[in-house]
Amino acid sequence: MRTGDRHVKIFEYEAKRIASQHGLPVPSGYLASSPQEAREVAQKIACPVVVKAQVLVAGRGKAGGIRVADSPDEAEKAASVILGLKIEGETVSKVLLEEKLDVARELYVGLVVDRSARCYSVLTSQVGGVDIEEVAQQTPEKIIRRPMEPGKGLEGFQARELAQRLGYKGSQLVELTAFIAKFCSMATAYDSELAESNPLVETKKGGFVAADLRMIIDDNSLFRHKSLLEETRDVIHDLSPLEIKAREKGLAYVELDGDVGIVGNGAGLVMATLDMIQDYGGRPANFCDVGGGASAERIAVALEIVLSNQNVKALFLNIMGGITRCDEVAKGLLEVRKRMGLKKPTVIRLVGTNEEEGRRILKEAGIPSLETMEEAAARAVEAAKGAT
Repeated sequence: MRTGDRHVKIFEYEAKRIASQHGLPVPSGYLASSPQEAREVAQKIACPVVVKAQVLVAGRGKAGGIRVADSPDEAEKAASVILGLKIEGETVSKVLLEEKLDVARELYVGLVVDRSARCYSVLTSQVGGVDIEEVAQQTPEKIIRRPMEPGKGLEGFQARELAQRLGYKGSQLVELTAFIAKFCSMATAYDSELAESNPLVETKKGGFVAADLRMIIDDNSLFRHKSLLEETRDVIHDLSPLEIKAREKGLAYVELDGDVGIVGNGAGLVMATLDMIQDYGGRPANFCDVGGGASAERIAVALEIVLSNQNVKALFLNIMGGITRCDEVAKGLLEVRKRMGLKKPTVIRLVGTNEEEGRRILKEAGIPSLETMEEAAARAVEAAKGAT
């Protein structure tokens, strides 16, 4: 995983809450976290209901995470089976119970970041409720793709054209056109990397309802969506506690599965550091970029977060001073030693602005520093492996 490519997944029930706020029709439904609650919800909605696992991974239907219940008793039984179920390594802790729709037809509507065209593209298909990737591979002609011009969004006539190509006319054409337009407006308003309704159900009464809804949001845009973070408590469900803490402090931090903690200034330098640790046979525990011009306090916060990871056996602080001053880095390291004790082996490479002053500060504190990235990476790997 690369920094900048991080994204935020939100649960189906959260996506449907957002959709409802944007005027999109969604099934009536409620959350339950126990079989008894599921029974009570089923009584409130009136059966039949669909009991759906709320997880942030795909494949829940095939894994038994979606069941139809014709009575409150059945809803309770279905919830008892689904709750606690592991789907792609994620344990189900809550289920969404929704009214069972009277389905006439299942469609697909999605919005994706089209990297080749450098814009959003709207995807629609008459084939919904199935794996859209398989449809794209096996029968690509069944997917209609419409690029969106940056800055303009999906215009009314384009939404109408998509609805017509799906085979609709009259009042249904008007209703589906409005659905597609509102869907794209919602997805772009929330800076979605992906948004899809699969299936978008045409009911036997002729209406259109988002039976399922999925959204993945670019985490770089979250500063624009503070209300989203307040309204959807689980929006950062896929982030670790340290990643959440780093986000709150404005740091670029991603946990990995290794044991060499890494702090650097600049995304390129940190990526090169990760690669070099691997070249020397080590495994990076994280990506942490303090950015340019980092103060002693910012350095201290970054080091504190990295060292709080129990998997870290050694720390590699790699600084190429430009805007960032090496003496500030040294002061930050001493601040962390004062707060936490700095018990783990630490390897420091300082080069650039005020490097002599930085090294002097460290030397007086009894902390050695190195000049070359190669030597420092090799030492960090040795330290993590328990070498002297």
